[in-house]
Amino acid sequence: MTNYLEFEKPLAEIEGKAEELRALARANREMDVEQEAEALDGKAASMLAELYKDLSPWRKCQVARHPDRPRCSDYLEALFTECTPLAGDRNFADDQAVLGCLARLDGRPVVVIGHEKGHDTKSRIKRNFGMAGPEGYRKAVRLMTLADRFGLPVITLVDTPGAYPGKGAEERGQAEAIARATQKCLQIGVPFVCVVIGEGGSGGAVAFATANRVAMLEHSIYSVISPEGCASILWKDSEKMREAAQALRLTAADLKKLGVIDRIVFEPPGGAQRDRKAAIAAVGAALMEMLESLSSMSREALVKDRRDKFLSMGAHGLTA
Repeated sequence: MTNYLEFEKPLAEIEGKAEELRALARANREMDVEQEAEALDGKAASMLAELYKDLSPWRKCQVARHPDRPRCSDYLEALFTECTPLAGDRNFADDQAVLGCLARLDGRPVVVIGHEKGHDTKSRIKRNFGMAGPEGYRKAVRLMTLADRFGLPVITLVDTPGAYPGKGAEERGQAEAIARATQKCLQIGVPFVCVVIGEGGSGGAVAFATANRVAMLEHSIYSVISPEGCASILWKDSEKMREAAQALRLTAADLKKLGVIDRIVFEPPGGAQRDRKAAIAAVGAALMEMLESLSSMSREALVKDRRDKFLSMGAHGLTA
């Protein structure tokens, strides 16, 4: 069953009518409604293209959070082979919001780390909706250290509203864990690439995304704070999220112009949730191209490239 976003309601009506016609035809084989159904399909395709032609930042947020969007586990299953899960931070627990494994991408051994939101109510609760605690970031540090020791490229898949802000997480050193993960990102001497596949929220995303090459899916978002959180702070009104989304410059197109990300991975018409297979394949192709662009760089050059990339952000127009 297709889950429609609020702005997709007119599309839902047309696609629903086409499905009703086909259901009638299945119940009564003497009815021939394919021509009418195909006409509705064509109208729906045109409307879908029009709706997604120029999405507002707030609508991009809605698409990035779509419940049917491919998750980290979907990419792991489709793109990687010989996946060996690596669990735990060797200190407190195994954070279910963070997946990590040794795997192969097109035959090349890599370490993959990603946020996992889950696919249904049960799995979303288990995965804490993709919000990692300190043990998740310490797991990531452990895996990046392992990758550095054995010369394995690191791939991260970012999809989180932000780090978990609960009392227990704060007591166990959430801020310190995020800082250590970001520091480790800047230290490892192996190729490091990242793709924001859904939401990239706050420091919880940066701790996985301080990479040599950062890509975003076309309708994903990446921001220091959620639009609702920003609106609550600036206007004391979370209903101002549309204005906040516009001001935050959180879309892939805006961030590419600002130099925060390196490339945009374009999605199928209607977003990744409409054609999961095509979206996952596009991410796989982008990952291989980014890794190939880094393959000839020395350890020292990789570290310098990464540090220079992030230290230069926000320095436009400044003078010594």
